[in-house]
Amino acid sequence: MSAGPRVIAAVLAGGVGARMGAPAPKQLLPLDGRPIIEHSIAAFEASPDVDEIVVLMVDEYVGRVEDLVAGAGFTKVSKVLPGGATRTDTSYAALAAMSTASHDDLALLHDAARPLVRPATIAACVAALDEAGAVGVAVPSADTVVRVTTGRSGGEVIEQTPDRSTLRRMQTPQGFRLGVARRAYELAMADPELVATDDCGVVLRYLPEEEVRIVPGEESNIKVTNPGDVEVAETLLRRMRAHAGPAERLVPGVAP
Repeated sequence: MSAGPRVIAAVLAGGVGARMGAPAPKQLLPLDGRPIIEHSIAAFEASPDVDEIVVLMVDEYVGRVEDLVAGAGFTKVSKVLPGGATRTDTSYAALAAMSTASHDDLALLHDAARPLVRPATIAACVAALDEAGAVGVAVPSADTVVRVTTGRSGGEVIEQTPDRSTLRRMQTPQGFRLGVARRAYELAMADPELVATDDCGVVLRYLPEEEVRIVPGEESNIKVTNPGDVEVAETLLRRMRAHAGPAERLVPGVAP
């Protein structure tokens, strides 16, 4: 990158992925012959917008990921550290790993289980941080989403149908000026009632004055959560290879 804020990407793999029913964390499952997490790291390694990468992994598999990083020749990865008990704990640990960075530097927090993130998405996220302190990647909801409550019989009933045009499905990376993310997480971790499923939600709840900008994501940027998702990701990867532009040909997982 040119002179300016440093961009540090955190690839988050602190969870075991119980829904996959696999003996190892889902991030280590093979996708086109490489572990899922390797594809995710490779995307940020190839991005000219990213200066440094930290990886958060399930404690007992940290050594395995260190070996993977060395074998793949990832030069931007500065450390592989244990993740936390929850997604929020893992994000907090990632921010702690950036302790020597300036408040003006930029952090990108990315789910390791999203191995098909495109270079253009990373670039858009970084660019939006020129004007915003927090940025989320999202796609419109094609499905009608309803809010439910418990009915008189004890079963679920529809309480509300929000306007679909105002709904988005959040993806990662999610980007932040480090000062913003640090302030939000300091407040969040001191809250005994903390419930959060993503990092933008933490900023939205604890720094309500901070605008969270949205940049368009890609439908292909799926999160591998269930067993069938690996097959879907394989299909998407083949399509991405067939239509890869010059920037994407730098990414090992997308190279034709």
